[in-house]
Amino acid sequence: MGIHAIAELIHDGDLLPSQLLESCLDRIDAREPAVGAWEVLDVEGARVQAKELDDRPPTGPLHGVPVGVKDIIDVAGLPTRCGSPVRGGAPAAQDAWIVRRLREAGAVIVGKTVTTEFAYFTPGKTRNPHDVERTPGGSSSGSAAAVADRMVPLALGTQTAASTTRPAAYCGVAGLVLPPGHLDDSGITGLSPTLDSMGFLTRSVPDLQLVAAGLLGMDRAPGLDHAPALRICAAEQFGEVEPAMREGLASSVAALHNSGAVVDRLAPEAAPGSLVQAHLDIMAVEAAQSLAAETGQVSPSLQALLDQGRATSEAAYRRAIDHARRQRDAVTEQLRGFDAILAPAAPGPAPVGMPTGSPVFSRPWQVMGLTSVAVPGLRDTDGMPLGLQVIGRPDDVPRLLAVAEWIERVLARAVTG
Repeated sequence: MGIHAIAELIHDGDLLPSQLLESCLDRIDAREPAVGAWEVLDVEGARVQAKELDDRPPTGPLHGVPVGVKDIIDVAGLPTRCGSPVRGGAPAAQDAWIVRRLREAGAVIVGKTVTTEFAYFTPGKTRNPHDVERTPGGSSSGSAAAVADRMVPLALGTQTAASTTRPAAYCGVAGLVLPPGHLDDSGITGLSPTLDSMGFLTRSVPDLQLVAAGLLGMDRAPGLDHAPALRICAAEQFGEVEPAMREGLASSVAALHNSGAVVDRLAPEAAPGSLVQAHLDIMAVEAAQSLAAETGQVSPSLQALLDQGRATSEAAYRRAIDHARRQRDAVTEQLRGFDAILAPAAPGPAPVGMPTGSPVFSRPWQVMGLTSVAVPGLRDTDGMPLGLQVIGRPDDVPRLLAVAEWIERVLARAVTG
């Protein structure tokens, strides 16, 4: 069940939070050995939370909803290991701000989900629930897998490069990435302050809308009264796209156009490909500062990033920041008269093996500080998920979610019709 259905059942008295939790725990018991989505479970703590909620009237759409929390986000009483043996097992003294908001909204914290090492590339144990020989993506690996495998209907992620949109695409779920700095990040182990964002993973875009309203207090935009106007970011602008994604994007554009959407290509001067290096330079410099104490104790890939950051000059760092700002202005200009940009969320379906895949399709939007929504619904010929993302201005998240919800509905009709 998604959050919409859960909220209705709990509100009508047809489902208790404790009953919902036990069904989730049964699913975790059955599937966790194969999927490996969880770093640590707090079964008894979750049962106490759910039982307390049984006796309270529902106060919102997240009342009794079981949630997984990415293991770079503090949960009081549970360790925050950040996917690294460097971090010990000492429990966090208090909840991160976003976890406090979850509890206030009535959510039940089930445990901590697996992350890649310090939310960078080195993978954990999690596998893709659609095919356990494939990666779930990263760095919010466990969060996306847990939602996709129906272990929980909602999980927290984060994003510095593609850490929510890519696993959402590979696992076939919906993901919301808020602009960097949009929410209080206290209690979260960050990698790059300029780039770090909060992410949310659910089974559908309407569920993301409920999260934005019930957890973040955002007004829910009304359903679109007309088809949106979309700028299409052609996949070849990134240079590394697989045939399945190229075909999926083309068929999606056709379906959206046939449903009334105005579609136009993103102009070359706003092409995001040039921002990939700028993103990497900023991330490397800031990661070297954020993880200075861990130097020499991390994986070779993360150590290489820290070394690159220390070798990058202040002038190069400033050029990257300035370039991102100029490109953001160009993209914002391209959005005049348009509702959003549509682009791939990943080069193709989840690759075989544990490496988490390429982040190239999300780096540019992230470094520009835009909002993105990963939209599920497409599949390749093997039945593996393909993900698109809808990108928009940082100042109107509800409107972007409404556009993404319209796109999700159109694509669902196209796939089933």
